[in-house]
Amino acid sequence: MGNTHGMPWNTATIMSQRHEFVLLAGQPGVNIRELCRRFAISAKTGYKWRSRYAEGGVSALADQSRKPKSSPGRSTPTLTEEVLALRHKHPTWGGRKLRRRLKDLGHTSVPAASTCTQIVRRAGLLNPAAVQPPFQRFERSAPNELWQMDFKGHFGLQNGQRCHPLTVLDDHSRFNIALSPCSNQTGPTVQHALEQTFALYGLPEQILCDNGAPWGCSDPAGHYTRLTVWLLRLGVRVIHGRPLHPQTQGKDERFHRTLTEELLRQHTWRDLTHCEIEFPRYRHCYNCERPHDALQGATPASRYRPSVRSLPTTLPLIEYPSVMQIRTPRECGFFTFKNQTWHVGRAFRELPIGLRPSAQSDGQWEVYFCHHKIGLIDLNQPSQPKHTLRSIYSTPQNDISTLNQSIP
Repeated sequence: MGNTHGMPWNTATIMSQRHEFVLLAGQPGVNIRELCRRFAISAKTGYKWRSRYAEGGVSALADQSRKPKSSPGRSTPTLTEEVLALRHKHPTWGGRKLRRRLKDLGHTSVPAASTCTQIVRRAGLLNPAAVQPPFQRFERSAPNELWQMDFKGHFGLQNGQRCHPLTVLDDHSRFNIALSPCSNQTGPTVQHALEQTFALYGLPEQILCDNGAPWGCSDPAGHYTRLTVWLLRLGVRVIHGRPLHPQTQGKDERFHRTLTEELLRQHTWRDLTHCEIEFPRYRHCYNCERPHDALQGATPASRYRPSVRSLPTTLPLIEYPSVMQIRTPRECGFFTFKNQTWHVGRAFRELPIGLRPSAQSDGQWEVYFCHHKIGLIDLNQPSQPKHTLRSIYSTPQNDISTLNQSIP
């Protein structure tokens, strides 16, 4: 895979990188030295940033800042001016977010959320259509148990190209793991973005995707792609939502709506370089500053911590227990077993797969790739001519409750 342990962005400001670092470093159980390695800084520098932040907040993270902690001679803005200034900076925020952000910034006299809403309404800045009814939410119990990944609908740029925003969201914390302005939606592009993301935040247990390319395909004989096979080799399970049910990835879909309102509609996008500048700025605001309603006003960064599973420098070897029989699918993704030709899909070509008898039924064999169960061979079915292709996938590929089981 090469060396992918550098920073996953090169256009974010130094302040935003330091701010994110100190927020993540403050989470319980975080290995500070490992986090410093992922952020490409020394442990001495990391502890220095933590100390500065504890003493002076975000402003203390600036290089050799001489800004005084207080300015007694400066007049204090009125309450209305403070609320409206924050609203102009974030034109989609409502009363709850404005109030929480003012508190997070250290203001002592903070009005009620309803008062903030009234101030915005009197200034003619309230959009009634933006008010959304509450709904019931479900989430994983800890960070990195599940990430949701998808492409936001692509949009045109002034130079004639198109931008395809790749988004990854942590299900528990709503932390925006990745916001990458891609030039296409191919597997290699997504893999490159994920390599950079894994290098900084580590590996999740599972990633939830839809059924489209590049993490899914419509071939009933083999739903896996080279991208999802690569993820399986890293020990990351890939699960898929039900076809035509985008609400399965509801958190990422909701993030897309927020992204459209708060970022994409606020600019006339010139080119991908313009996106590479603005996307990290918004991502930092979303993670570290913007109060989140689903988190009772807390920021996603306050609930997220990096994974303890680091990205390996090379892909792990593919090994199986001695009790398994090994087959290597040919170019078209098929192999021969018990005088029958079985299809596993092109994504597994030239990669060894393991087979072992099922404990559930005689004549059935479970098919594994690395530690993940990917299908089943049923020899109890009527025999077919030797060269007839038979699929190992006896269950629907979108059944997330039965697929991707690990070797016990």
